[in-house]
Amino acid sequence: MRLVIVQYGGDYAETFQRLAGGGSENYYAQKYSVDAVTEMAKRAESVTVICCMTPEFENRVLENGVRAINCGFSHKFDTKRLIELIAEQNPTHLVMRTTIPEVFKWAIKNKIRTIGVFAESIGTTTWRNKFHNYFLAKLLNNKQIEWVGTYGITSSLLFKEIGVKPDKIIPWDFLIESDPGSLAPKEIPAGVKSLKLFYAGLLVQSKGVGDILEAVAKLRERNISVHLKMAGKGEEELFSQRVEELQIKDSVEFLGMVPTQTLEPLMRESDIVLVTSRHEYPEGFPLTIQHALRTRTPIVASDHPMFKTHLKHGVNSMIFEAGNSLALAECMEKLISDSALYHNISVASHSTWHELRLPVKWAQLIDRWLDDSPESKQWLFEQRLASEYYNPKSTHN
Repeated sequence: MRLVIVQYGGDYAETFQRLAGGGSENYYAQKYSVDAVTEMAKRAESVTVICCMTPEFENRVLENGVRAINCGFSHKFDTKRLIELIAEQNPTHLVMRTTIPEVFKWAIKNKIRTIGVFAESIGTTTWRNKFHNYFLAKLLNNKQIEWVGTYGITSSLLFKEIGVKPDKIIPWDFLIESDPGSLAPKEIPAGVKSLKLFYAGLLVQSKGVGDILEAVAKLRERNISVHLKMAGKGEEELFSQRVEELQIKDSVEFLGMVPTQTLEPLMRESDIVLVTSRHEYPEGFPLTIQHALRTRTPIVASDHPMFKTHLKHGVNSMIFEAGNSLALAECMEKLISDSALYHNISVASHSTWHELRLPVKWAQLIDRWLDDSPESKQWLFEQRLASEYYNPKSTHN
């Protein structure tokens, strides 16, 4: 068995070496993912991880036996070159972690056993989206693409909506904890006039970072003292300049990348966790939400399509119109001015966390597929979106 795993971003070699040297994770389940691939390498003739969007080209075999190829597509994505790099490994099995139609066409033509294991969402609003999705669904429904794994229920329903057969879709989850912990629900004093905010993620406009900064300025105009901590990397210079323009420098702290184990303590000490992605950002279901639910710190989130299945306004979160900084500021002000609402949202967080749990984990899906035994085939069959687990007969009575 020669396995190739293709992912859009990331750097498997750098991550493996950092973690092997005792370094910390950049995001939750990073070590879990790296270790899972190491385990796959123990039973395969070869395992190769190809990362597309990287600063430069690199091709080497790591200490765990995994070949790591960085394509160096930092400016322009070269599909032809990517297919050449995959073909050089002469794979018997291909795991696509990103939706690249040309690679699926190549796999089908060359009869390579293939699955998709996606953590991203797909656009569905424009005619270009619809055209792309029609042909993507047609490719994913081909018998050569054996399973379509999607991160979370909302993403699974989206792939079903574009035409992928629910018999092929398997929803999966990253999280390996079995309970959200024992933290007590949070309270906020009535009439509070200071606010601690926390954001974790890419510092880019499409994640709503500029909207957050504008909302902070608006809250200050309303005599609400704000301290915002932002964890992550991206367009730091652009947003530092925006902070200066808005005259909110004393209210904003850029933390850079923070170790994963510090995320939940940072959230717990905050009053609100912000998840502000605009609709154009291809969200899966952010781990930021999962972490916030565990800490019981109320979430203020945008109305991004990938959040709507699980986040309900005024029930377990506050929802604002994406890209609207005034609506964001008003949501936050409403939350801190209503202590009962704040407490009730905090109380609801753990039940929401439990609702998000799925029986299939990322590595399990790939391992069962590679195993190919009758037991593993049956197990995969039982995890389909079309199965009774997700469609109990009682719902049709």
